[in-house]
Amino acid sequence: MAKHLIFLGAPGVGKGTQAQRLAQLMDLPHVSTGDMLRASIQSGREIGLRAAAVMESGALVGDEIIIGIVGERLSLPDAAAGVVFDGFPRTIHQAHALDTLLAAHGDEIGAVLHLDLDDEGIVERLSGRRVCSKCGAIYHIRYHAPAAYGVCDLCGGALLQRDDDQPAIIRKRLAVYQAETAPLIAYYHERPTYRLVSGEGEADEVFSRIVKAVGAAG
Repeated sequence: MAKHLIFLGAPGVGKGTQAQRLAQLMDLPHVSTGDMLRASIQSGREIGLRAAAVMESGALVGDEIIIGIVGERLSLPDAAAGVVFDGFPRTIHQAHALDTLLAAHGDEIGAVLHLDLDDEGIVERLSGRRVCSKCGAIYHIRYHAPAAYGVCDLCGGALLQRDDDQPAIIRKRLAVYQAETAPLIAYYHERPTYRLVSGEGEADEVFSRIVKAVGAAG
């Protein structure tokens, strides 16, 4: 029986980084919606072609296609023991569909890891991010500062703040997240596998809490 892991959390809470680390530790595939979409499109299979057509039109890929791609991904041999989901499910409909899909295969959700950090902590984390204009390397003015202010250690390029890392835009993104994701968190909240994990502090501290939470859920 496969036991899949789900990460929930606001933009900037660090769930992508932590999901990758946990997947590596547990020797499970790290599965993000974007990666699944790209792989399905590249495969040339029918559902991938449908996704490509929607994306080329400028529309958002709907739940039906996303769920079909998830089902396709979970049928691959490397998912036999489980996967670490990053960015899926995003909606109640997707969560219901995932439950149905897993039940049909005799699989289950091993843990739902909700990384939590207050809005001001997220604003500080994201607004401090700087990206190299040449090589794309990512820094943070507090947590991962370059040796010389505003200059990339790797290539000497100028470090810039992205438009969507401006505090006012971050707060808007967080408001949208809260409105859209609150029902999803409520959906999982009463399950025995749900774990609320503080996203406060250094990445290693947070990861240590996640590992303990997975052990408790398992």
